[in-house]
Amino acid sequence: MRVTRTLRATVGAALTGALLLTASATASADQVRKEQWPLEAFGAEQLWKEATGKGVTVAVLDSGFRETHQDLKGQFLPEPDFGKRNEAEAAKHLKPGEHDVRDHGTAMASIIAGHGHGPGGSEGVKGLAPDAKILPVPEYGSSGQATRWAVDHGADVINMSYGGAGQAGDECASIAYALSKGVVVVAGVGNDAATGKTYPVGCPGAIGVGAVDQYGAAAEFNNYNSDTDLLAPGVKITVASGTSDTGYDHAAQGSSDATAYVSAAAALLKQKFPDLTPGQIANRLVKTAGLAQPQKAKHFNLPDPHYGYGFLQPGPALRKTLAAGPKEGPLPMPKGDPAEAGASSGASQGEDAGQSSDNGTNKALLYGGIGVGALVAVGVVALVASARRRKNTG
Repeated sequence: MRVTRTLRATVGAALTGALLLTASATASADQVRKEQWPLEAFGAEQLWKEATGKGVTVAVLDSGFRETHQDLKGQFLPEPDFGKRNEAEAAKHLKPGEHDVRDHGTAMASIIAGHGHGPGGSEGVKGLAPDAKILPVPEYGSSGQATRWAVDHGADVINMSYGGAGQAGDECASIAYALSKGVVVVAGVGNDAATGKTYPVGCPGAIGVGAVDQYGAAAEFNNYNSDTDLLAPGVKITVASGTSDTGYDHAAQGSSDATAYVSAAAALLKQKFPDLTPGQIANRLVKTAGLAQPQKAKHFNLPDPHYGYGFLQPGPALRKTLAAGPKEGPLPMPKGDPAEAGASSGASQGEDAGQSSDNGTNKALLYGGIGVGALVAVGVVALVASARRRKNTG
């Protein structure tokens, strides 16, 4: 499994417009917590008065996990029988200089359900849904198998922070199965600044997520096409590291991180609105998404290939009065019989997880970056930058 790591320098600032700080987070002397600008931007302390993800299970399909990290101990449910085998196989494909195979999955889990440590959990990384449980599913070569296992073992949300070019194969069928069972599926768009179709984000029903920076601007590295539904924080993100029980990466970036934030927001919505379908959860997310300088949004046809419907706003998604809408929601959904999608399709739980059933799909984890994060004051961004990028890339 090839791990894509993007090391781009960015300037810290606060999100503008509707995503600007809605409430001040509790002050902390802990530098790691101070670096978590998305929590401040989302007004997380106020959000947690309404929902914390309690009673919700988020399956994280990834390369591996450090379940003993100080900010995550106790958050993990048992992994599948094929988990250690998949983790070991993924480790074989690390290149010199790449991190521990557990880095990526640990980072995603911390964004979703980190609980911090120290007095009152005031130190370290805290997730957006700190009371959610993580179902760790080490995934290598057979996403269809991993997805079905997660569905059959209690997942409410599935986080897919990976992707690559190739045939959809069994992957899309397994996502259709998840949706038919009421499971929300969230996937990253990728970090290659390219327009080509990738999977699993290209599968109908998956909520496609790109990264937004502290200014509210779509990250330059995002892949962009019709699969982009939302943007979420994915630049200068502080996460738990898989290299040690006390380690952190201080400026991770990528659509992987953004995907984890949307999965966490979906967990909050699942707690507050347990009867909504995956399509109706997606409806709340996209109907409450924001755009910096919204007065210019009328010049764009939404969803925009770079911006989707806009950036994630968990507060409005939780609080706004919205009709549930059709069970399919506003995004393209799978067609056909969900019962057929649930069939093994060559990726049964007895199949060797090291063998891909996705017709040669070249997957890559979508997260990377190390540095030092900072939260500055208020920034502004013009959406014309997105239009300029489209022009320059043809």
